[in-house]
Amino acid sequence: MAAPKKGRSASAQSKPGRSLALILIAIVGLTAGMFATGDTTPRLGIDLAGGTSITLRAETEPGQGSAINKTNMDTAVEIMNRRVNGLGVSEAEVQTEGSRNIIVNIPKGTDSKEARAQVGTTAKLYFRPVLSTEPSGQAATPTPSAGMSTAPGGKPTEKATDKGNPSASASPSDSTGPSASSTTQGRAASGALKADASPSASTPPSPSGDAAAGKLQQQYTKLDCTKEKVRADTGKGTKPSDTTLACGKNAQGQWQKYILGPAEVDGTDVKKAQAVFSTQTGAGWTVTMNFTGKGSDKFASITGKLAKNQSPQNQFAIVLDGEVVSDPYVRQALTGGSAEISGNFDQESAQSLANMLSYGALPLTFKEDSVSTVSPALGTDQLQAGLIAGAIGLALVVLYLVIYYRGLALIAVASLLVSAALTYVIMSLLGPAIGFALNLPAVCGAIVAIGITADSFIVYFERVRDEIREGRTLRPAVERAWPRARRTILVSDFVSFLAAAVLFVVTVGKVQGFAFTLGLTTLLDVVVVFLFTKPLLTILARGKFFGGGHSWSGLDPKRLGVQPPLRRTRRTSAPLETKEA
Repeated sequence: MAAPKKGRSASAQSKPGRSLALILIAIVGLTAGMFATGDTTPRLGIDLAGGTSITLRAETEPGQGSAINKTNMDTAVEIMNRRVNGLGVSEAEVQTEGSRNIIVNIPKGTDSKEARAQVGTTAKLYFRPVLSTEPSGQAATPTPSAGMSTAPGGKPTEKATDKGNPSASASPSDSTGPSASSTTQGRAASGALKADASPSASTPPSPSGDAAAGKLQQQYTKLDCTKEKVRADTGKGTKPSDTTLACGKNAQGQWQKYILGPAEVDGTDVKKAQAVFSTQTGAGWTVTMNFTGKGSDKFASITGKLAKNQSPQNQFAIVLDGEVVSDPYVRQALTGGSAEISGNFDQESAQSLANMLSYGALPLTFKEDSVSTVSPALGTDQLQAGLIAGAIGLALVVLYLVIYYRGLALIAVASLLVSAALTYVIMSLLGPAIGFALNLPAVCGAIVAIGITADSFIVYFERVRDEIREGRTLRPAVERAWPRARRTILVSDFVSFLAAAVLFVVTVGKVQGFAFTLGLTTLLDVVVVFLFTKPLLTILARGKFFGGGHSWSGLDPKRLGVQPPLRRTRRTSAPLETKEA
């Protein structure tokens, strides 16, 4: 085993240029990508660039039992924070103020309109049975047969699988639906829950002489969902127990209008929803739902009832803020507490629906109380002070390296520049990619990373100098010191990265910016030391300045206290003096 290891080591020693070429190509490629996106500077957080501050006031609607208390406010903050921050690094801030207000700060440079829309989507999410539906402003179309999966020109087929019921199976009459397939949780109920292709109009059942139902039918006939103001007013003030009107878009982007029955399942009954790419059934992107204990019973009950009806009254509508976001139809009762919606989803649409199902059910209703613009003046002053402090600290580090390590300081400074270039380019790319915005704590994380990176260089340099003190020449010393230094560097960086990861998970807002930057720069430290610092020192060790131990190289054997080897010489024996008696 020793011989192959030695061979690989020798091969790596002889070709350090490959590592240098690799990291230079990476820098050039990332820089080209940065210019291609058009964002050549990192996005700044609200404390540095300013932005929009939204104040939301919690309210309770008549007929809803949710109270304005700390538990519900904290839940609302968590849900809103997930909505506006996505991966947690876009630096939008969500925090409570007082007992009934939530402040949302959206930094400049992000899509504030989209963020406001996400924050404003605070009404409860409900599952309501569909009583009637038709394209808004168009004549009714014939009702498709109950067994159809799609109709010409209809919306994409969706299905829900009852993953918890091993006995569920597809309806034999559905020849167009995909066949059932086995899963680890039982046999899938293929086609059990599908979106109605082209939902048709049908008059909802109403008691004779019911004036309220007649008035609702008249409003439904006149409803034009193509008008934004009409959509905004549709369903306002409706209680969960009321029959209501709603609007929603079909797969072709056309507006549909609905008459919906009382809510049968509340959004809070959805325990978890996520977008999943299905490879077993070939369904592509799907949305899986898991219900709570009570939600499972409610969902099984309503799907059992809807499965007995004809289309479109075998559909249920998933309604958020009065808008129908999905309207699958049911062919059999779904029990077991979980279901799956599938169809012609792409990743974005599947994730959007899963996000609405997971976080669309806030325990309270919120209304915008005020919207204001935040000035970046204070943050700019603090940033300048922080940059000055960072520059002073960097200058002191470089001065120390020059005094103590002399020529080796050139390698350390070059490595710091490469690390800084990678950090800058990656932060610029992360802005448009995941919404990362640089705030003051994130700047502090980058400054702290200077010390972490310099520490890695010092560990390696000291290992090399120790080898020289033991009497080895520079080239063998560089290679023999690397395994020991590498182990120490990896352990040290792992501890720093672990601390950053834990801090990122357990905190929110600005502190996450510090943790994210610290973790990113720690990873880049490993990349720079392995692909730049060590190969560069290997190449320079072959030159006369470093390899010959010049007094200013930082590797001078005399300066390091190496004693020259003692030479053995033959002693001449002195003549013996004769002694007199």
